[in-house]
Amino acid sequence: MVKKQSKEKEPSYDVFKHELVPRHILLKPAEAKEVLERYHIKPFQIPYIKSTDPAVRAIGAKPGDIVKVVRKSATAGESDFYRYVVEDF
Repeated sequence: MVKKQSKEKEPSYDVFKHELVPRHILLKPAEAKEVLERYHIKPFQIPYIKSTDPAVRAIGAKPGDIVKVVRKSATAGESDFYRYVVEDF
């Protein structure tokens, strides 16, 4: 039997305290526009992240927002990735 978590209930822990969870930053509209222009892309061309993702919920991102994910890398130090927030399918 699988226990379902209510969509309204927020987790009782900080997901960013776990060492494997990368930093997520909600971009302001001007920053998002700059990223789209820099890479000559449209929002739907960015990899998606669901609005129900615990990290997305923790930063308060809504569908249509762009999130910058900063991952630690042994070779590059830090690497930036961008995700387009979409509704849960």
